[in-house]
Amino acid sequence: MKIVKNMTVSEVLIMDRALANIFISHNLKCLGCPSASIESLEQVSAVHKIDLDALLKDLNENFQGN
Repeated sequence: MKIVKNMTVSEVLIMDRALANIFISHNLKCLGCPSASIESLEQVSAVHKIDLDALLKDLNENFQGN
């Protein structure tokens, strides 16, 4: 399974909790906030001014489900 921009932070963390470190390395530290279960990675990236393509690349490269 591939991690895509319309997934939420919570969905990604359910797939692989170890990916929390990737979010943190991209300065996304509010992993447990209510928005983590509602907003897509695309929305979160826009709000926090995170490079979505770089985030997705890192998440997919480190996802243990591949």
